[in-house]
Amino acid sequence: MNVFNQLSIWLSFRLSIIFLIGIPVTLFFWSIKKSNKAVNKLLSIYWKISLLFFISLLLLIGKYNYALIVTNISTLLMTISVWFWNDINDELKEYDFSNSLISTTKIWRWSLTFISFNFLIQSLRNFNCFSFINSAACEMWLQPSTNLYIIIKNLFNFFFGANFTQPIAKFLGLFSLLIYTLGLIQWSIIKFPKNGRNSCFSENGRS
Repeated sequence: MNVFNQLSIWLSFRLSIIFLIGIPVTLFFWSIKKSNKAVNKLLSIYWKISLLFFISLLLLIGKYNYALIVTNISTLLMTISVWFWNDINDELKEYDFSNSLISTTKIWRWSLTFISFNFLIQSLRNFNCFSFINSAACEMWLQPSTNLYIIIKNLFNFFFGANFTQPIAKFLGLFSLLIYTLGLIQWSIIKFPKNGRNSCFSENGRS
């Protein structure tokens, strides 16, 4: 893995932290302050979908071989979730550029799309890491999760007086992935046929 590739992966993860976590948190509380149901509903859905991204981080900590596949699926689902809803899209179109909350939300959606596809392209350049993340060539993909592992390990030891190990992270990640998959299947079978691409934000607010 050359230096340019390492730098690209490092930058992709840093940008992901900003656009996948930092900006959405800001927009979520901003939408609450402005009582904007459409943006609030969009972010509420986004956070539910983004749980898969945090699950993938646990799998990366546990060095699960297919963790990078889960990471890419999570970023793609997060991107789809912010464009999917017809009623929210129609509502956002009603505002002009002078509305700072809506404008920021629109810019963030496009930025998230770019970050997601850039992350996928970076992953495809290291295709072997999709099935064997523990190889030496894939070490750069594990570095961000290693830093997170150290933080979680220290917090776990501080609050519970126990050791948080990589096998525990892998187990928690796989168990959470199972629950997440079952929830996604339930939504696909029950809620999606009923509501389609309607988020129902105007009827239920933050439901």
